[in-house]
Amino acid sequence: MGVANPPRTASDAKAPKEQEPSPAPRGDRAVTAVSHIVLAIWSIIVILPLVWVFLSSWKTTGEIFKSPLALPQHWSFDNYIGAWTDSHIGRYMLNSVIVVTSALVIVMILGSAAAYSLARYPFPGSGVVYYFILAGLTFPIFLAIVPLFFVLKNVGLLNTLPGLIATYVAFAFPFTVFFLYPFFRALPQEIAEAAELDGAGEWRTFAQVMVPMARPGIVAIAIFNFLGLWNQFLLPIALNTNEDNYVLSQGMARFASQAGYAVDFGQLFAAVVITIVPVLAVYIFSQRQLQGSLSQGTLK
Repeated sequence: MGVANPPRTASDAKAPKEQEPSPAPRGDRAVTAVSHIVLAIWSIIVILPLVWVFLSSWKTTGEIFKSPLALPQHWSFDNYIGAWTDSHIGRYMLNSVIVVTSALVIVMILGSAAAYSLARYPFPGSGVVYYFILAGLTFPIFLAIVPLFFVLKNVGLLNTLPGLIATYVAFAFPFTVFFLYPFFRALPQEIAEAAELDGAGEWRTFAQVMVPMARPGIVAIAIFNFLGLWNQFLLPIALNTNEDNYVLSQGMARFASQAGYAVDFGQLFAAVVITIVPVLAVYIFSQRQLQGSLSQGTLK
């Protein structure tokens, strides 16, 4: 005998049917489609030159001029080895890593501390100090080249890596304070007061409580500062003429112009790829950190 179906209760009879999601309005679909098309075109514009540079880095100069869009006939690391050794790209990259990493650490510590102090501990004239710092954002770099040259020369830091680090810190400091100031200002004061009641001092509250809460802003400004300092060209060209202390941008300029029209373009493109790899690695790693930081900041 078959099992009889159980009788339906009143609650079952009154249970509403699941509503299917309504389709998006036609105007929203059109905007989405146009946005995707624009992003696809922009991606092609950005990706194709990178792909061409990568393929050209495996070719000889003759192959590049003969068939610039064709695949390499032989995949060999000779261009990369030559760019790393003959052109001293390895030494220039080491100098860039030292300068950018040191400047980034110093400016993030000083900038976050200054932004926190101005945002959480107002004092008479703190607004004036804040706007004086912001005034540094409006000062063009090329106007400061001559004064910086003589300042570094008088203190004995001209043509040295420490002098370049100090200059990088000075120019990245205003933007760091400007970016982090609203983050610290928006943090709830109750949390700082609770940490103070638990016995935490001002420095411990800043380092262990407030800085982690401002992590989205700190990660974002660290990415911006790294990209800006890594690609800096005018300051090292004007303030660092010692070849042993060349950074990567100076080394690439020297490599491209040292032989006039007899440049080994295969090695040149290989050097370009070598300079791009660290930036891509930092960006990919920082993008994940930034996404995690933004989600944590939203939950908080």
